[in-house]
Amino acid sequence: MKKTFYLCLLGASLSTGLFAQTQEETVEAIVKEATENSQLKLLAHQLLDVVGPRLVGSPEMKHAHDWAVETYADWGIDAENQQWGVWKGWDRGITHIDLVSPRRVSLEGMQLAWSPATKSKGVEAEVIVLPEAKDSVSFKNMLSQVAGKFVLVSMPQPTGRPDDNWEEWATPESFEKMKKDRDALNDAWNARIKATGYSSRELPKILEEAGAVGVITSNWSRGFGVNKVFSAYTEEIPMVDIALEDYGLLYRLADYGDKPVIKVVAESEELGEQPTFNTIAQIKGSEKPEEYVILSAHFDSWDGGQGATDNGTGTLVMMEAMRILKQVYPNPKRTILVGHWGSEEQGLNGSRSFVKDHPEIVAGVQAVFNQDNGTGRVANISGNGFLNAYDYLGRWLNAVPDEVASIETHFPGAPGRGGSDYASFVAAGAPAFNLSSLSWNYWNYTWHTNRDTYDKIVWDDVQNNAILTAVLAYMASEDDEKTSREQIVLPVNKRTGEQMTWPEPRDGNRRGGLDD
Repeated sequence: MKKTFYLCLLGASLSTGLFAQTQEETVEAIVKEATENSQLKLLAHQLLDVVGPRLVGSPEMKHAHDWAVETYADWGIDAENQQWGVWKGWDRGITHIDLVSPRRVSLEGMQLAWSPATKSKGVEAEVIVLPEAKDSVSFKNMLSQVAGKFVLVSMPQPTGRPDDNWEEWATPESFEKMKKDRDALNDAWNARIKATGYSSRELPKILEEAGAVGVITSNWSRGFGVNKVFSAYTEEIPMVDIALEDYGLLYRLADYGDKPVIKVVAESEELGEQPTFNTIAQIKGSEKPEEYVILSAHFDSWDGGQGATDNGTGTLVMMEAMRILKQVYPNPKRTILVGHWGSEEQGLNGSRSFVKDHPEIVAGVQAVFNQDNGTGRVANISGNGFLNAYDYLGRWLNAVPDEVASIETHFPGAPGRGGSDYASFVAAGAPAFNLSSLSWNYWNYTWHTNRDTYDKIVWDDVQNNAILTAVLAYMASEDDEKTSREQIVLPVNKRTGEQMTWPEPRDGNRRGGLDD
């Protein structure tokens, strides 16, 4: 009896030692492949420079999906585009904005997404500031002023310098004065908008109906040369965003009575109803093919820049991790699946639709690893409210090389309710985790901006993230145990006095921008 027990222990010890040796060798192979044969820069060039930004419903978005499938095929990885809905199709084309009076100069700006085009020769007209009214009745009486005009609808910024530049060079008194002046301008502009009786989202359509020939915004992102570029709210006339510097020029010319005239040529094209997809690729599991380790990154972007850090870098991390795993771990225990989701920017629509359409995959999820918030090194991981996440994530993170593993963890954490695609899986009860990155001024300089471009990528950090993701996927696949889905008891909401509940799954919007 004692001998048998000893032999069992010896066998278990040898087995554990063999796994540890194999684990160490596999992790070393992952690091070697990532560092000596990196494909990150080539992938980034192909995706960001050649394909470009990936607005849902655009030709570039479809091009990106097809490119991803072809790239995975070249690596010997099965991939497909899975349609989950349709979207309003739109091709940006080229935008020219020129000041033609009182002097001539080209201005920096672009159409907002899904903006109507101009006629082929463009539109030339005077620029005016949104009329200032006492109340909504007065505003309606003043609306005739906008007929035949371009209308400025954003607050003029008192400074084009970001706050950190002021902190470095200004006296404390000057900095405080600037902030007070800016707050006063902001309050006054908000009051001007409120007095119209419409929200800033409703106002462009009202101006259009009153005969304006175009609406001009400037959505400054509090950094040098940076504007955020979102959606247009007009149906027949162009809506363009102009850089802070040139917007300020137009505003001052109009405000001082110089009657500026601009010419806008906007060559966008509406493409009608277009199919929209998720790109799904997978390396089939050899022992437990119906259990899944999912790598997750949204594929779409806003199109003011190239969509480099939102979410080109997340896409690159997941593609590179899949390439590495195919090379060094081609026969995983569990299926390793990557999801490149469509239309995250409009509300997690691709991943929500996937969760809705594939309950069998969601039921088999071992773990989901999502990356979305920029080019920086992954520095934070939350347990997202899964009670035992510490046990299995702790095991997996222990295998990550020290130079990559400087990560702050929060267990058990609270369930993510939005923000990125991991939340779609969390809502369905699947253990999903966001690999949260260091900022690198993400929110001001690259998040949804005209400067979210290739040159903002920090390659060492992205490479580290690919190593981290590949190791976590390997460890999750090899784990002897299926991960626990037990959830924490959520606290009482201090504001309402009611106990908080786990987020509910939601289907995606499957007819984006289209009238039913």
